[in-house]
Amino acid sequence: MTEVAAAPAPTRIVFGTDGWRARIADEFTFENVRRCADGVARYVEQEGQQSKGVVIAYDRRFASEHFAIAAAEVLLARDIPVAYAVHAVPTQMSSYEVVERGAAAGIVITASHNPWTDNGFKVKSPSGSAAGPEILKVLEATIAENGGRYIEQRPFADAEAAGRVERFDPFPGYERFLRRTVDLDALRAADVHVLVEPMWGAGAGWLSRLLGRGKIRVTEIHQERNPYFGGVNPEPIQPHVDEALGMLAGNGYDLGLLLDGDADRAGAADERGRFIHQLEVTGLLMYYLAEHRGLREPVVKSVNNTSMAERLGERYGIKVYETSVGFKYIGPKMIETGAMMGGEESGGFGFGMHLPERDGIYADLLLLDLFLREKAAGHWPVSKALEHFHEIAGPAFYRRIDVHVDRSTYPALKERLQSRLSQSPPSELNGRRVVQTDPLATNDGFKFFVDDGSWLLIRTSGTEPLVRVYTEATSVGERDALVAVGEQLVRGS
Repeated sequence: MTEVAAAPAPTRIVFGTDGWRARIADEFTFENVRRCADGVARYVEQEGQQSKGVVIAYDRRFASEHFAIAAAEVLLARDIPVAYAVHAVPTQMSSYEVVERGAAAGIVITASHNPWTDNGFKVKSPSGSAAGPEILKVLEATIAENGGRYIEQRPFADAEAAGRVERFDPFPGYERFLRRTVDLDALRAADVHVLVEPMWGAGAGWLSRLLGRGKIRVTEIHQERNPYFGGVNPEPIQPHVDEALGMLAGNGYDLGLLLDGDADRAGAADERGRFIHQLEVTGLLMYYLAEHRGLREPVVKSVNNTSMAERLGERYGIKVYETSVGFKYIGPKMIETGAMMGGEESGGFGFGMHLPERDGIYADLLLLDLFLREKAAGHWPVSKALEHFHEIAGPAFYRRIDVHVDRSTYPALKERLQSRLSQSPPSELNGRRVVQTDPLATNDGFKFFVDDGSWLLIRTSGTEPLVRVYTEATSVGERDALVAVGEQLVRGS
């Protein structure tokens, strides 16, 4: 008698700090995308917002547009109209369209900066921000029970012929939206040369087009679609942007502006090809809003972001709030507090005068405006402007490492590490006295401040067998020593 193999259990889908991501054809399948879309449909129905429709967008990864259509067909089967992007667009364009249209939600097929083998599913709330815990609770409950059952679909072409699908191009409206808060004509008139690195992603061509038809010279590389991303992770940090940094050094450029694979993260480099790390960018953007725009509304930052925010807050009288890691926490806190800016360690920045969601294109335009204003004030080139900034905000030598652990032993290590750091936290690190343990960080890792203002943060991952070690220090030596101590704490747990 032939034995029949049991059907595999449905994939357990958990939304992390910003959506669900998995390897294409392994867990990221059409079936699982439909399960996620079913969760969004159930949420929209629960809220009674079907008539408002859902915005669907996608990036340049392998088959993203086909996964997006699969998601749309689930919504259309439940008579929820869909606005569908005419081509790959930056993730934040879905946020813009959700707000502009008053839509019930947004879906984006993207794995952001993950390796090229992955894809992902992001959800936007009606405010345009990343879906918060209250939405994700409904999604995850639906997804947990819909595995293995048939999910109804309506053919995309049929629904489009019936007028239930609208295709949209966000660029014209987004440019008009930008002009409310950014003087694009002044940026276009600047006598500078900017190198733009979109990392083969959905942001390719956007900065060139927004800054075109003026005096400014914009050279943009890696504009073509390449789902392999040139063999690097499309994350605007070193070493993935080393090619762009090498081009900047000594070739007549004044500034480098960087984007990640779906263009919701921003980065920058000076005229010498020196990478401006993400914590510096947080401080620079806060300084810009306070010093050059005269704003004094609160700032929200993740627990793994810079202490320069507090120092700048004291200087300008700005309240700084701290959240757990992820824009699903930062965005709602921005809305709650009326914040002018929210920033996370990974290079994502949202703005109260714009969107309560990350927008790398907008952040890069603000960085360009900042350095042009600093130039007018005599702080030029960009490297000199950075020196001036740190005279005000203080030092920030930052580093992050991922300590990878064997998957089979990770649960036990995670439990031991959390028990040790909560019950017997270190009293000193690298010979310096621990003067503060961040009370919030115990909900999202363990953060220790030493007596010179440097800090160390240790966070376990909820989705991967790794522990992240972060530090921001007053010197390069202190930074590297604290990272080594952090790694030792993890491996010796």
